Amino acid sequence: MAAGIISGKVALVTGGGRGIGRAIALGMAQEGARVVVCDIGASLQGDGTDAHPAQQVVEEIKAAGGDAIASTLSIVEPKNADEIVKAALTAFGRVDILVNNAGILRDVIFHKMSWSDWSDVLAVHLNGSFNMSRACAGPFREQNSGAFVHMTSTSALIGNFGQANYMAAKLGIMGLSRSIALDMQRFKVRSNCIAPFAWTRMIDSIPAESEEEKRRVERFQQMTPEKIAPLVVYLASDRAEGVTGQVFGVRNNEVFLFNQPRPIRSIHRSDGWTPQKLDEQLKGAFGPSLTPLERSGDVFSWDPV
Repeated sequence: MAAGIISGKVALVTGGGRGIGRAIALGMAQEGARVVVCDIGASLQGDGTDAHPAQQVVEEIKAAGGDAIASTLSIVEPKNADEIVKAALTAFGRVDILVNNAGILRDVIFHKMSWSDWSDVLAVHLNGSFNMSRACAGPFREQNSGAFVHMTSTSALIGNFGQANYMAAKLGIMGLSRSIALDMQRFKVRSNCIAPFAWTRMIDSIPAESEEEKRRVERFQQMTPEKIAPLVVYLASDRAEGVTGQVFGVRNNEVFLFNQPRPIRSIHRSDGWTPQKLDEQLKGAFGPSLTPLERSGDVFSWDPV
């Protein structure tokens, strides 16, 4: 591997055996990092295990002249996250970058969603991101450096049907990232989120019935996982110093910076509020500024650039 902007660093990539995670792991190696490819090889719904995807990525990295190891431990268990970090320290002597990418999908309309559909998705996305981040926090603090990159989603930032579990988990990840950025800035540790647009088995699993949904599929198919990796690598590098607590998006050749919730309108009464007074004033004052019930495709309505 040629020298790159993260040469000498060690990167952990969860969900690194397929799709976006695989592209990120390969991108990290291409830019000089040694990589721990973490992937249990489960199905899209989180069932089963398969060591082959993670090991195959490791072999690809080594064949190109890089260095990598695989881990098939489940990040749902805190002790496993600790073991993954220990393995990185044993193999490479340090840990510099964590990419929280692993996830599963259990799309069900809300009134039919089971507890296991809810809790299993949160366990992988949100709890897994916490477990891995917490395991890396100690080494990052001790070396006074480190970078977290977490995967959120426009399904959470904007909205989508049948994804209460996924939306809650991905919006929780945004809060987790912001909290890490605030708590660990004193140790020169950065934390950012990316909402990726890419054609993966997760997107491929969403049914396309209407003409507009079929058109959405066509748009997504041109957005490959490899388009996501450059921003992840950049945010993980020292070149991104000062960029922390932010939410970005990548859609083909476009990079977005998302806003984050802030007050946009206010009303007040010196004599206080009653339900009746709120009824008289709230809709008129706030109505034009209320956020509509949109889906991601309603906001990103133009073709990818």
